[in-house]
Amino acid sequence: MDIDPRRLRVLHEVARRGGVMRAAEALYLTPSAVSQQLAQLEREVGLALIDRSQRRVSLTPAGRVLAGYAERVEEELTEARKELTRFTERLAGPVRIAAFPTAIKHMLVPAMRALAERHPRITPVIHEVYGQPALQELRLGAVDLLITEQDMSLPVPAQPSLTVRPLHVDEFRVVLPPDWPEPESTADLMRLPWVAAEPDQACGQALDRLAGIHGVEPRRTHVVTDFSPVLALVAAGHGVAIVPSLALLDVPEGEVRVSDVREVGARRLDAVTRVSRTRSGEPDPVQAVVIGAIEEATESLRAALGPRLATQP
Repeated sequence: MDIDPRRLRVLHEVARRGGVMRAAEALYLTPSAVSQQLAQLEREVGLALIDRSQRRVSLTPAGRVLAGYAERVEEELTEARKELTRFTERLAGPVRIAAFPTAIKHMLVPAMRALAERHPRITPVIHEVYGQPALQELRLGAVDLLITEQDMSLPVPAQPSLTVRPLHVDEFRVVLPPDWPEPESTADLMRLPWVAAEPDQACGQALDRLAGIHGVEPRRTHVVTDFSPVLALVAAGHGVAIVPSLALLDVPEGEVRVSDVREVGARRLDAVTRVSRTRSGEPDPVQAVVIGAIEEATESLRAALGPRLATQP
């Protein structure tokens, strides 16, 4: 029984993507080509691998068994490619990075400049995706490196198949319109109209925590995800907001007032990669170089944040 490993990869993608259409997109093939490869693989093994009796394609028991072996083959080939980079004089290749806007602008863009100078054969590819969708893409292998954010007050979830490297603790700040006076108390602040984040975002979790401390249900006048429109709404007098310190680097001095309230907490920013079985959990050499450049950019950020926040009114 001769099995073409290229067809095993097709079966592997169908199994982990959940269908022919999504597998075709991941492999840059047409659905018809994927179906033909699966049919040829069935002829090679002499067994039905795909259950075609239902509208949605699913694997037969034999298909699931072979898909498990296909996944192991794919993992071994990936690890082999990573290990071979040790024998090259120059590191090279694409690194697909998923991140959110403030991390892209203030961490990844400076890191990419440094990489272009030192390692021009490494090609970062940025995807603006975050949260659970980004974690899923990392686990599926669609991205190699993920920058995550999480409220510091929440426990770090166990990720046995992932390696987490801390990058930065980004302090939350409350911002007000520039002509609004500083509230006399945090309880008074909580009664103001809010430009709030979604509850599953770190800033949304910080607002919920602050509201819980003071027993006040915040008046969420606006719910906005991106920090640029959040800060624009605050500057125009439409409410107050919680933003991370990184977001304040984009605001002209005096456009918003940074409150004296400092009990808002912080978010932690981490670099997350898949666990490498052959390198004791360390990222492959190319990814390690990229993470190092991001860490350098983060150090420069910390130096810039201190005086920037100190000059806020």
